[in-house]
Amino acid sequence: MAVTATEPAVRPSTAPTSRSGAAAVTAGLVLLVAVLAVVDITQGTAAVGPSEVFKALTGQAAADDASVVIASRLPRMTAGLLVGAALGMAGAALQAVSRNVLASPDTLAVNAGSYLALGLATVTGVSLPMIASSGVAFAGGLAAAAVVLGLSGLGTGTVRLVLAGTALMLGLTSMTEGLLLLFPEQTGGLYQWNQGSIAQNGFDGVLQMLPVAVVGLAGLLLMARRVDALALGDDAARGLGVPVRATRVTVVVLAALLSAAAVTLAGPIGFVGLCAPALVRPLARRFRGFARSRASMPAAALTGASLVLGSDVLLRTLITDDLSVSVPTGVVTSLVGAVFLVVMALRLKDTAGAGAPDRLRIPSRTVFLVTVAVLVAVLIGLVIAAVLVGDSKLLLGDVVNWAQGRAGRAVSFVLDTRVPRVLAALCAGAALALSGTLVQAVTRNPLAEPAVLGVSGGGALGAVLLVTTVPAAGTWGIAGAAFAGSAVTAVLVFGLAARGGFQQNRLVLVGIGVASATTALISLLIVLTDPFNATKALTWLSGSTYGRTMPDVVPVALALIVGIGVAVARRTELDLVSLDEDTPRLLGLRVARGRLGFLVLSVVLSSAAVACAGTIAFVGLVAPHAARALVGRRHVRVVPVAILLGATLVCTADLIGRTVIAPAQLGAGLMTAVIGTPYFLYLLIRSRR
Repeated sequence: MAVTATEPAVRPSTAPTSRSGAAAVTAGLVLLVAVLAVVDITQGTAAVGPSEVFKALTGQAAADDASVVIASRLPRMTAGLLVGAALGMAGAALQAVSRNVLASPDTLAVNAGSYLALGLATVTGVSLPMIASSGVAFAGGLAAAAVVLGLSGLGTGTVRLVLAGTALMLGLTSMTEGLLLLFPEQTGGLYQWNQGSIAQNGFDGVLQMLPVAVVGLAGLLLMARRVDALALGDDAARGLGVPVRATRVTVVVLAALLSAAAVTLAGPIGFVGLCAPALVRPLARRFRGFARSRASMPAAALTGASLVLGSDVLLRTLITDDLSVSVPTGVVTSLVGAVFLVVMALRLKDTAGAGAPDRLRIPSRTVFLVTVAVLVAVLIGLVIAAVLVGDSKLLLGDVVNWAQGRAGRAVSFVLDTRVPRVLAALCAGAALALSGTLVQAVTRNPLAEPAVLGVSGGGALGAVLLVTTVPAAGTWGIAGAAFAGSAVTAVLVFGLAARGGFQQNRLVLVGIGVASATTALISLLIVLTDPFNATKALTWLSGSTYGRTMPDVVPVALALIVGIGVAVARRTELDLVSLDEDTPRLLGLRVARGRLGFLVLSVVLSSAAVACAGTIAFVGLVAPHAARALVGRRHVRVVPVAILLGATLVCTADLIGRTVIAPAQLGAGLMTAVIGTPYFLYLLIRSRR
């Protein structure tokens, strides 16, 4: 899985010998930041315009106007400067030491690690001062970065780094969302904080985080010469007397410290650490001064500050003052960063190809039959347990009486609500597993699955859009909205990745970018509508079967029946398409038409599952992989085994989520993310070997 991740060195013949150009660009960045800062402090909900701001700064304004400027607007602007500079320089440093253009606090799961650490500290009920919270966030972010860098390897594997970071981010975020649902009182406001907002109430927070940020910024500048030596290669750096491992560890620690300061002050501001260095990087090809880290890292800091302040100014310009207060700045930067990630994915040179994911092995028919029999027995046992166990425990006789219409009112009420949930989990899991099987076969990409590719995120966006705007929407309306959202994102992802024949790395990177955009848009919808929608949407996004009824199961059941029929009838075509491009054509198959049909069916299955049970990640990845490991690659065997595994996985997750901590409940999606993340990381480790 090799991708060209490093930037070419600056050629002396093309880079100007004078450094005046770099100085002029730096001065321009300083001027841009100053202009954005001035504009930012003139915006707000209060009727305090530029003239009142000037009077407040010169001590001539009325008390109320001065209070607005000094206590709210100036701290907000200063926080934007500090957060943007910290994230911009952290991203530049991480990209330099890893020689990876996609390294940033986001892709290294630093923000997710800090978010979980602060969530754990919050639920304990202990009130921590901001400096202590920064220490907690630093520890969590540094631990997450260490895991991702250890799995991906420094200096190699652009996509491996992003995939490891994304997988770990999903797992850590799912754990944090579980804390939000379990402890709503203790974690009140933590969800909104996680979207990233630079709004401040006075200068206390800024003043406490300023020394931390200064230490990080100064430390990175002092390490600039060593970082430049690393760009020459490890052997060359050692030849110059640079301790390679110590330098990398120190830089990662300082970058995590900067990210922790930014997260503590304003929450996770997405993608600034990715975009700012990328915008500065082309300057190094034109101006010699920016070829050195001691100039490029401050330029990235200024660019990061411009991005944060510019996003804040743009947000408050396009949206009314009342709404702009509610919309976090991080939503805007996440949208911009998602587009940026997609563009970078399309520009990266992909050399991995789209090869067959597994060895060709054909276990005996006996192995297949035994596997199916065991899975069916396990699934039956799970279904019985799921129906009988819950906040109220029942007996098999109660179920028999309920089926015959002779059960009491209490038993009928329990089973009328529990049975649809069990069926929803079964059908959703089976549909996601089949969807993942089809996508992996068509794209020949072992890491493809609806959630990673953004298809599930698009379905969730469509469903949440309808739920938040039309609360009375029915089952088929939600299913239609989910399908529309999934269809739009699928067309976008597969259309962009189709260049070059669905190259493995490009497809996954584009999908991650689109998934990030859908997450930001969902957050925007939640914030802009009713604040009470946050819990409802969060429950939906956690993949919960809570409140499901029999009509809710009908769309996904119908989609599953159609999907199974098509997959079984076209099983030979699936086998051929999953091999390579040439073999199906030699046998007279229309590859483009068949691929499109399977992709459409995959979108229908995943969107129906989202409409029924919300967003459930990793099922479409784990089930097909496990099925191929058990029964080989022939889809006549893979399809039924994957469906059984998907249904078993989601049913187990739903059962655990609603029984282990009853009467409190956790969504099945949170449980599958916790289960699926280690498996996803294991696949990355195996592919690295």
